[in-house]
Order: sequence, then structure tokens, then C-alpha cells
Amino acid sequence: VLRYFFSSCCCTKSNMAASISSDFISLNSESSTQLSGRKVRRKRINKNKKKNWTKCTDIADVEGFLDDVRLQERAVGGLISEKSDDTLFFVDTGNEQKDLKLNKGKTKPLHIDLVLQSTSQVPPPKDILSHQIPNAKKLRRQALRQEKLEAQGIVPRNKRLLQARLLQKSLGKPSTIPSTGPRRKYYDIWSKNSPLNKDLIGKDSWYLQQTKKQRIKRPDWLQTKPSQLAAVEVISPGGSYNPTFESHQALLLKAHEVELKKLKEEEKLNRQLSVPVKEDIATEETTFQELCQGLLEDSEGEEEEKEKEKKHPVSEDTPEDRTVPVGVGEKKTEKQRKREKVLKEKKRKLQAEKEANCKKQELFRLRSIKAGVKQREEELAQRKKKRMEKRESDATKPKRLGRLKYQELDPDVQLSTELSGCLRTLKPEGSILRDRFKSLQKRNLIEPRERAKFKRKYKLKYVEKRAFKEITL
Repeated sequence: VLRYFFSSCCCTKSNMAASISSDFISLNSESSTQLSGRKVRRKRINKNKKKNWTKCTDIADVEGFLDDVRLQERAVGGLISEKSDDTLFFVDTGNEQKDLKLNKGKTKPLHIDLVLQSTSQVPPPKDILSHQIPNAKKLRRQALRQEKLEAQGIVPRNKRLLQARLLQKSLGKPSTIPSTGPRRKYYDIWSKNSPLNKDLIGKDSWYLQQTKKQRIKRPDWLQTKPSQLAAVEVISPGGSYNPTFESHQALLLKAHEVELKKLKEEEKLNRQLSVPVKEDIATEETTFQELCQGLLEDSEGEEEEKEKEKKHPVSEDTPEDRTVPVGVGEKKTEKQRKREKVLKEKKRKLQAEKEANCKKQELFRLRSIKAGVKQREEELAQRKKKRMEKRESDATKPKRLGRLKYQELDPDVQLSTELSGCLRTLKPEGSILRDRFKSLQKRNLIEPRERAKFKRKYKLKYVEKRAFKEITL
């Protein structure tokens, strides 16, 4: 029945195509030429080339056959001509009532599900993108490693933390003092008895070093202070609220010397910047004399030397001492070579005799040599002592850390009339904040600084408002 159906379908399809082609005029070039009655030369094609195989070959019948085969595979699961009658047809010999009793209670698939099931034997195309998982090999290796560890009884860290958190929740939150509370215990992190070193006690030093669990040794330069000065310096006894006469006078003398030094520097600056006296002002004549100074004397001296050379010419050497100059490219004679050889030998012998005499004389100079060595050692020891003294003195001096030099604060002094024997009526002098700031600079903890000056980018412009222009008082 199915074979007859498919053959009839094919026949009807071909008959319809023939009727359509007979009813309608085709738009091909061949049909148009036939209607017009003109003969057109057939196009010659070289079919031995591969590119013309698909272009100039009619494969419509092949494509139709392949489409028919694909339709049969989708519908029946293969070619109908190859199927047996048993697979295509069956004889219904069942009893409906009996089947209902036997299949009672069993879940049967719905007809809609059966219709939607695929009966094709052609496997679906593989979706490559669904199988391409990033880092698939790495994830597979991690999964295998985790399975091996679980088989050995080793639980991974994230699972251990999760189990500990669940256990802590089940036991309840313990009442502990917070680590940042005021009642917490304090300890020195650098001491040997620090709680941070509990896990490291009793372990081998080589093991701790290789596993990088050993604590880093604190370098020695971190323990040395940048300056040997004390953080709070004790002032001189003259700065007391009730000092003795001598100590107060000594402090006043120190303050007087500081003020004198400031006055001298100010006078020096004024002297350098002041207008010079009328006699010392430079004129055109004085500047010209300064420019010409030394030029005239040199020219006169050169002329005198030339006159002396003319009067007393330089005497020539004797022919014995003089060596005959040889031009470039000229070959020396045998006589000249022998003379040069003799002169070199004489010079070498004189040099050897001189060295031998010097060595003999040094034996008699042993006492003076010892005295010179001893003097040199004393000089070196004295230099070393001076260097050590300078190093000790520099340890208490402020270093140059920035572009500015450290300037000492003026001593806080009260005059004799301002002193009061009682601490309650004492007038405060100086500033504690400034004193601490200068102490940090003096101990090389911060660089000397000065207050930043405000510099206006644009000049202020004063404008008279229009509302107040006409008002005059």
C-alpha cells in the first residue's frame, strides 16, 4: 500500500510539473530564442575542468533521489524497498476487553508523547559547543585528586571550615572577651614568650626556614635610634621659676650671645646690600684700566725676549754629542746604529749603578726610616681619634634631611624683673607644641620645614560697583 502511495505521489508531482510547464512561458534564454525564431549558437564548455562540473552539469535528478531517501529515513527509519512486510504491517489479533484487564493499573504513555518520539535511526548532530567546557582537563584532574584524598580520609579545607562552623553553631556561641576590647591581654609580639610563637616551639630551625614559618629576624639598624639625644631635654637651671643668681645670669648671657649673632648677620647683610661710597663707585676709566691690566706688560716682555734672542743666538751643540737626524723613510747607517747601541748600554749601566748606590744608602737610613714610620703611625692614630670624636659629636647633631637647615629655637628667658618666686604667678614662656615639633626635627625624625607661603595666582582686581558710583560724601 505504502509503495503504491509513494509511486502515485511521484507520478502526480511529475504530471503537475509538466502541465505547469505547458501552460506558462518560461523565462529562459532558450525558450525566448525559440519564440523569436532566431538560432543562437550553443555555448561550448570545457567539461574536463573540475570547476565546470557543478556549473554545467544537471544534477536535479540526483538531488530529487537524495531528498526522497532522506524523507523515507525520517518517516520509517530506512528505505521502504529494503523493509520487510512484517516491519511495515502487523496483524491485529488482540481482544480489547482482555487487554484492558491485563493492563489495568499500568501507566501508559500518552499518544501525544508517542507521536513526538523520534523514530529516525539517523543520530542527531553533535553540539560541539556544549562539550567545550573551559579548563575541563584541570577540573577533571582536581576531581580525581579530590576523590583520591577522600578515599584516604583527607577532607579538603573548605569542608573542614564548614564542618567547624556547623559544630560551633550547634554548641552555641562561647562568651569570650573581644580581641579589641579594653579588658584584653597585652603581650609583646617580639618577645620569646609571645603567643604567636606557640606553634613554633620545639620545631627544627631548618624545617621552619624551609617551610617559611620561621619569624623574620629584626635587623639591628631598626633598633638603633636616628639620634642619641633624649626625647625631652632638661633645660639649664637658669630656666627655673626660682633660679639662683649665677645660673640665671648664665642663661641671660647665652640669650645675649644668640641676639648678638643675629645682629651681626643682619649688619653683614645690610653692608652687602647697601649703596657703596662715592669714591668706591666704578667709573668708565676704572673699568677700562681693569680690563687692560696685564695686557701691555706682557707685550713689552715679549718684545724684550725677541731682542735678546737676536743679540745672543743659542749656541749649537758639539758634533760629538749631537746625533744626526734621519729623515722619514731614510735608512740608518751602520755607524749610527752602533752609536745608538753604545749610548743605550751606557744609560742602562748608569741606571743600575744608581739603584745599587740607593740600596746601599738605605741601609744607613734605617734609623730615619723607623722614625718616619713611627711618625706616620702616630698621625694615623691621631686622625682616627679625631674621626671618632667627630662621629660622637655628630651623633647628637641634627642631620641635613631636606633642603632646609635645622635652626635652633631661641632660649626661653625671663628677665630679672619678670621672675616671681611663686609658681602660680609665673608668666608662661614659649609653646609646648613648637618645642615638641623642633625636638622631632633635632632628633632626625622629620626634616626641617617652614610654613607654606600663600601665593596668589592672579592679581586682585578692585571694581567699583555701579550702585555706589554716584554716592559721594
